[in-house]
Amino acid sequence: MEKSNFVDQIRIFCKSGHGGAGSKHFMRTKYNPQAGPDGGDGGRGGHIILKGNKNLWTLLHLRYYKNVLAENGEGGSGNNCTGKNGKDIIIEVPLGTIAIDEATGIKEAEILKDGEEVVWIKGGRGGLGNANFATATNQAPEYAQPGEPGEEALKILELKVLADVGLVGFPNAGKSTLLSVLTAAKPKIADYAFTTINPNLGIVNYRNDKSFCIADLPGIIEGAAEGKGLGHRFLRHIERNPVLLFLIPADSADHAKEFNILVKELEQYNPELLHKDFVIAISKSDMLDAELKSAIEKELPEAVPHLFISSITQNGLLELKDTLWNILNKQ
Repeated sequence: MEKSNFVDQIRIFCKSGHGGAGSKHFMRTKYNPQAGPDGGDGGRGGHIILKGNKNLWTLLHLRYYKNVLAENGEGGSGNNCTGKNGKDIIIEVPLGTIAIDEATGIKEAEILKDGEEVVWIKGGRGGLGNANFATATNQAPEYAQPGEPGEEALKILELKVLADVGLVGFPNAGKSTLLSVLTAAKPKIADYAFTTINPNLGIVNYRNDKSFCIADLPGIIEGAAEGKGLGHRFLRHIERNPVLLFLIPADSADHAKEFNILVKELEQYNPELLHKDFVIAISKSDMLDAELKSAIEKELPEAVPHLFISSITQNGLLELKDTLWNILNKQ
């Protein structure tokens, strides 16, 4: 089986650095052998930081990055010298990445902008040296703080594709063909179900040098919300798309039923998906005459805009671009 270069979820063990211990030290000079405490503070342990990189589109580069161990901070020393901070570890991730704690399931960070940095796991604070504890009544404290321990846990990085428009449909509905015609993307195209098993992104060139991003997502099957087919792995990516383009082939036995099944799967996975803008495109419409188009139109919901398109003859594609652009840029 061909190994995919698209990795949208990884599990890693993370450990931030321990803080360095504060120093218990006393100054001694030639003329004053009891000059007082001068123990410095310990250095901070290294952080683990997430950084957005717009040039990445998958977590593939982290596939074998199983253990992330940040450096410990150095201990303080005499003459009020503070220990060196532990070196931070910066993990570059594609935009749309979510960081989750495996044990609790809590979302801890989300990266949406290029260059955005989030301190994911903080290093332990360095301990205070004994110089910090000197008082009028205790001028020679014999103690200093140990550094705080770092944090360690199993974490999950999960990618949700960032695109303006998500293509939704049953397997073999023509989504990959449409993407290849609208954009410069070269998705795998074949006449069998689940040709697309990973999201494909493409940029649609629009009028006056404008553009928007469209994603060809793996096909839904009935029961996807319960994990059938590609299940949750596919539905996760839909959450990022403000507009969903439902692609229903002209030769479908029941266009309305097919649309309702797709909507039902979205609702069962996450009811908030129903608040997105929907557009229906009847693909392969070059095989339809005016009478058949009229019959199909009567089946479709009136509240959802619909178009008839053909990726082969490219009929209706300009109107489709106009519709999607207008929805994306409405007030």
